[in-house]
Amino acid sequence: MTGRDAGTASAPGGTVSRPNSPTNWNFADVWEEVAAAFPDRVAVAQGSRRVDWRTFERRASAVSDAFRRAGLQPGSKVAQYLYNCPEYLESVFACFKASMVAVNTNYRYSEAELVYLWDNCDAEAVVFHASFAERVSAVRAQLPSVRSWIWVGEDGYSCPEWAEPYEAAAIAPSQAQPKPRSGDDLLFVYTGGTTGMPKGVMWRQDDLFEVLNRTAGLRYPAGATLAEVSATLAKPPRHPPARFVPGPPLMHGTGLFTAMSVLASAGSVFMPEGRHFDVEVLLDLIATERVSELSIVGDAFARPILAALDSSPQRWDISSLWLVVSSGVIWSAEVKQGLLRHNPRLKLVDTLGSSEAIGLARSTSTASDVVTTAGFSLGPDTLVIADDGSRVEPGSGRRGLVALRGRGPVGYYKDPEKTAATFKVIDGERWSVPGDYATVLADGSLQLLGRGSVCINSGGEKIFPEEVEQALVSHPSVADAVVVGVPDDRFGEMVVAVVEPAGGQTPELDQLAAWSRRTLAGYKAPRRLVLVDTVGRAPNGKVDYKRLKELALRTLKADSPAASGA
Repeated sequence: MTGRDAGTASAPGGTVSRPNSPTNWNFADVWEEVAAAFPDRVAVAQGSRRVDWRTFERRASAVSDAFRRAGLQPGSKVAQYLYNCPEYLESVFACFKASMVAVNTNYRYSEAELVYLWDNCDAEAVVFHASFAERVSAVRAQLPSVRSWIWVGEDGYSCPEWAEPYEAAAIAPSQAQPKPRSGDDLLFVYTGGTTGMPKGVMWRQDDLFEVLNRTAGLRYPAGATLAEVSATLAKPPRHPPARFVPGPPLMHGTGLFTAMSVLASAGSVFMPEGRHFDVEVLLDLIATERVSELSIVGDAFARPILAALDSSPQRWDISSLWLVVSSGVIWSAEVKQGLLRHNPRLKLVDTLGSSEAIGLARSTSTASDVVTTAGFSLGPDTLVIADDGSRVEPGSGRRGLVALRGRGPVGYYKDPEKTAATFKVIDGERWSVPGDYATVLADGSLQLLGRGSVCINSGGEKIFPEEVEQALVSHPSVADAVVVGVPDDRFGEMVVAVVEPAGGQTPELDQLAAWSRRTLAGYKAPRRLVLVDTVGRAPNGKVDYKRLKELALRTLKADSPAASGA
């Protein structure tokens, strides 16, 4: 783990200088130590499938061998095109064992988007779920660089003749793994954000491990050797090992990074069965497996959880759960308070971050201290930078972009221009500036405003959709809301609220506008309303602002100007 200076990391598109580091963390090294220390402990489970650490490590070794038999080399890219399942984490482990690069794939992508992603990342192998075989078959001819197609089976499906069954690879006798591995080995996280084509965020394993280790349940000493990792694992733990459920898909950074951290801490990852979020299945799993930690994506998950607990307060025992971590979207104070009523020992952590910047800011709520919606505390390595490049001072009322210094990605794969735009050098230090606008309140806390890419300009005033959405979702008639800007002859753009009603109610424009004015300036209140059955959030909580803007334009053109139904 130590003894080599990881000063630079190279990739197509340029070499990015990294701070000198005495460490050389690689997830495969640590996970192998965990497997040796706790071979019989559950590593990954889903439904009746329970994979202990011994089996998890052995299967990953065998799949790694299959990659090499197909001609893949260290640095080759392997795409995971999978729903949440044990094979997802096994195949990631297999990549790490052979110094290959795991690449997430959004299973909601169209054929054209899949071709773009796998061509852009230079994929040489694709591990795909059986239900995706028809779509994969349709794009194979456009991806001649892919050497190996590995099929993860399911009842009712047959493996195509052009693919290799994953299970056959996983149960084959494994050979000795090549070593040494390196902290320079990469992981790609492709992120589409709200606009533009997906971008491949490149993380060195050493950097990612170091960042995740800071808040892990079991923390390893800085610069630890493998012998010291083993010694740390042998010590009596301060807390029982985590029994963790990733609420969002592993194909997104929120789910994958947290699962990787739990595994490095010798914990267990439990996955709900099914391909879509089902609150009853999730709560059953928490109660049955005595889950201790859960990751979610704000109110998109928390509101249904709270509604289920409120409707059947005696049905689920969630007393084992002590930590819920959210990232990416609104998590309102009212919903946090509701969850704490059902389990006062909960620690609710709301994090601001992205694939480009883990840990920009965070807020923590407990039964004795519930933090307001979108109220975050800046970390020691975080600041807010105004458009003129100066620091936004507390209480100034100025807005700027949130920036994080220190360990971070080396950049975007094959995209030096976007890398330069996001990863900036300020006063001689490298900062990640992913695009989140905020202001700093007088007490030093951060008030998140939203992404600049979807900012609305109305009469010269900047309006960030997320701050209006936060106001709207607190109204009892609103289950979810997205705010978009549409062309307006007078003001350039006007604010339109696309609202998913709650419980059969019918929100009205005047009602919601007045509600938002309680906490926001009048010009930020919605001037038009479009009602929809669902705003269509992705499993990671994100929404397609472009699609909803087009929907708003069509609906408002066809219907009356006061309010519309869709």
